[in-house]
Amino acid sequence: MTPVTVRGMDFALSDRAEDVTGRMWDFMRERVFPAEATYHAWRRERGHDDHGLPPVVEELKAEARSRGLWNLFHHELAGLSNLEYASVAEITGWSPVIAPEVINCGAPDTGNMETLMLFGTPEQKSQWLEPLLAGEIRSGFAMTEPDVASSDARNISTSIVRDGDDYVINGRKWWITGSADERCQVFIVMGKTDPDGPPHRQQSMILVPRDTPGLEIVRHLPVFGYQDQHGHSELRFTDVRVPARNMLAGEGDGFMIA
Repeated sequence: MTPVTVRGMDFALSDRAEDVTGRMWDFMRERVFPAEATYHAWRRERGHDDHGLPPVVEELKAEARSRGLWNLFHHELAGLSNLEYASVAEITGWSPVIAPEVINCGAPDTGNMETLMLFGTPEQKSQWLEPLLAGEIRSGFAMTEPDVASSDARNISTSIVRDGDDYVINGRKWWITGSADERCQVFIVMGKTDPDGPPHRQQSMILVPRDTPGLEIVRHLPVFGYQDQHGHSELRFTDVRVPARNMLAGEGDGFMIA
């Protein structure tokens, strides 16, 4: 590739990025693009309210691993810098429904895996990070709420209250990506542990397994009338009780983690 320069800046890919992007393009052309029709036919046959996983996805995941195209999003896992990985991410955008997931680089799992890598305890990593890295489960990030402008996390109202060796969670979340898929086995939930504290120390993040009593997936929200495979859902937490060891980092660290 001929380097492109702007005032002495070299935008050519590194040798490492050239290798990975070349192999990624081969995978896209040989396997991913041809699989798109199969994927959409499977979902069309069942109706878009069915959030099951087309089998071709697991086939492609196995192929990606065999080609060394797995967990490319993190420098400790794949050896790519953020700049080098950006070239791979751009390529996956040519098949956005399939490609990111089949190389285990789909949202919100990448952000959740990075959070667990940085702030998870050994127990949390064993229980949740390892199966996420292996592509065995998926995850959700529950911050956005229906009653407040929660893109500014200072406004969230979900409560996380310490009760002995547990935390009790109450509140509502919505547009929680991935939660319609039964493979989404754990949520990182952001709520308030100290509503009267300093604005950026009120929030905490805590791990809530999907099957925890009191956690209800109320409905799956369509986007422009369409339901995608993984879904975007409304969640209700009613006296949801989880062990205190499920807290990420410490109380008040939610904004710092985000």
